[in-house]
Formats: sequence, C-alpha cells, structure tokens
Amino acid sequence: MRAVTWRGVNEIGVEDVPDPSILNDHDLILEVGLSATCGSDLHLVGGYIPAMRAGDVLGHEFMGTVVETGSSVTKHHVGDRVVVVSFTSCGQCWYCRQGLFSLCDNGNPNPGLTEALWGQSIGGCYGYSHAMGGWAGSHAQYIRVPYADQGAFAIPDGVSDQRALFASDAAPTGWTGAHQAGVQAGDVVAVWGAGGVGQMAARAAMLMGAERVVVIDRLDNRLEQVRTHIGAETLDYEKTDIPAELREMSGGRGPDVCIEAVGMEAHSPGPQHIYDQVKQQMRLQTDRPTAVREAIYSCRKGGTVFTLGVFAGVVDKFPLGAVMNKALTLRGAQQHGHRYIPEILDRMSRDEVRTEHLATHVMSLEEGAKGYQMFKEKEDGCVRAVFVPGA
Repeated sequence: MRAVTWRGVNEIGVEDVPDPSILNDHDLILEVGLSATCGSDLHLVGGYIPAMRAGDVLGHEFMGTVVETGSSVTKHHVGDRVVVVSFTSCGQCWYCRQGLFSLCDNGNPNPGLTEALWGQSIGGCYGYSHAMGGWAGSHAQYIRVPYADQGAFAIPDGVSDQRALFASDAAPTGWTGAHQAGVQAGDVVAVWGAGGVGQMAARAAMLMGAERVVVIDRLDNRLEQVRTHIGAETLDYEKTDIPAELREMSGGRGPDVCIEAVGMEAHSPGPQHIYDQVKQQMRLQTDRPTAVREAIYSCRKGGTVFTLGVFAGVVDKFPLGAVMNKALTLRGAQQHGHRYIPEILDRMSRDEVRTEHLATHVMSLEEGAKGYQMFKEKEDGCVRAVFVPGA
C-alpha cells in the first residue's frame, strides 16, 4: 500500500509499505478515509523528537471504515465508520481506569526511551516515533488499530467525515486542556496558539461556561477562523502587549486559566526568539518555551497554567520563581481522548462543535510531501493539510 513516510530530517516521502494485518485478537484493520497533519508532526519532521527511523509512516489524526476485525473485537464490525483516538491505550490498567488514558502502562511497547527522558513511560501514539511505541501512522491506505474496542468510536450518521476527523486528536486534546485546567463558569481563559488544538481548547472552554475566552496568535487567517468559527476573542502578539491586554480584559488580575497550545517550537518577536532558537539548534535545550513563559507571567495569582503543546525534554529560562511566588497551578498532559470523544461526537452531531474549517487543504496521499511543506510554512493560509488515501 502507499503511505507518507519520514525519510530523514525535513525529508518526507511517499512510498510502498507492507499492508497491515491482525496481530492480536483485539485489533482491527481500518481503511483510512481521511488523515490530517498535526502541529506536533512538525517536531518529528524537524528532527526534534528522537527515535524516528527512515520509512516510518507518519500521521495520528484519522478516521475511516472497518475492513477486518480480530476475534475479540465486540464494538465494531466490517463496514462501520469510526474515528480513532491518536493514543493507544489498553483501557484496563490503573491509569486507564482513572481516565488518564495517555498515561497507559500498556499502550507503548517500547518504554525504555521515555522512561529515561521522563522517569516513567506514557502510552503510545500512532506514527510518533519508536519512543512512543513504533506504531505505524495513519497517512496510509490502511492502518492496524490495537485495543480497537477502547480506541475506535462509531461516528454518528449526521456527522461528516471531515468534521469527525478532528475528533481524533485536535478536539479531544483541546478538551483535555480545558477540563484538566479546571475551567469553570465565569472564568477568563487565555489560549496561546490558534491552530487546530488551540481553537478546540477555546471552544471547549466556552462550552464549559467560561465568561471570556481570548486566543493569541500572529497569523491573520487563523485569528479570523477563531472569530468566525469558534466565537472567541483574539489578540495578535506582534501588535500588542499580551500580558497588559489580558490584565485589561480581566479586571486587572490576569486570566484565571492560561492554556499553552503551541509547543516546543514556539515563535516570538524580538531577541528572545533568536536566543531560544540558537540554544535549541545547538541542543543546549530541547524546547523553546516562549509561550509558556508568557502564560506564566500573564496568569493571575493563584491561577492555572496548562501546557497542552508538545514538549520533549528540557528548557532554559523557565520562570519557576513566578510559578511558586504567584501560587500558580502548573499542569500538562497529552490528550485523554478516550474520555472526551463520545461527548465531542455528540456535540458535533448537534452542531455545537464544528471543525470542517480546519481542513483548509485537502489532497491525495501522493501529495504528502507538498502537504507537509504547505503546513510547515503556512503557505496559502494552510491550517491543516488533510490527505485522502482513496483519491
């Protein structure tokens, strides 16, 4: 079958790879209908995430049609239209039973590297390096889905493929950030990053009752999407003093909740961006924490800062003193999508969550390299490139 693969740093290919097969009774094989690029993929492309190998199939946000099931799969049948959460989680271990699905003890069959990096291993993720399980990704004609009864969800009849696609990763990641940050009715919430995840975090916060939600970015087309499709307010960090504006919008205190949805390659104006970028390129730090710093400084005393963007290792100039002295709660997580996807699909069916606008560029699998180039460079207003393997 054909698939979009990682060939090396900043090198994407499209090639023939072996068809997947049932390896465990709890597996299913999915014919991929749609598969989206994700901002966290760019960390793989740029070589910032270890344990990638030439030929690895990329992609972790996808939906499709079931074509084969293992003998122990009970919830899905051939012909079913499903969306699959990006994290592989068993549903049975202690962490899964607590609803902390991305921390699954059994979802990552290669735990050694992440144990060395973080002290403990977390769950696995499709197409996201051998450190995260070595699972083949979704930018392919077919994909093997382990723990199928846990990780695949039937798509309601009234929900389109393009809407359901983003219930795989962008929407549940946003829901994880808003819910785990403890957004409450009446809160002022600030979200750094107007990509798919940031937009969904903002929408989740609104549906959880936040009084005011502000999304921060620099790209006009993404900010316009926030205003038009999400209904949140926006700020351009290249045109205004973000901490000052946020204090003005929150009675002088600062936001109750600050959600960072940018990650390890954050951009910023001014000399600190060059400083962080040079240190990252020289491997003196693995991540650029620009947006996290600003979120910490902007958050009200006693508030919560949630890191939702992907980070890999260590950062420089982290304002721990501000976290401690301002009595902030600092949290982070990969998505616990198994917990939130049923609610998201239900809200999608009632038009409370719309995501089709994120798919700004839909193309064939053979255009994989072009799609990633457009996505990385934000060419032609690209918010997400979406691949159609059957095209």
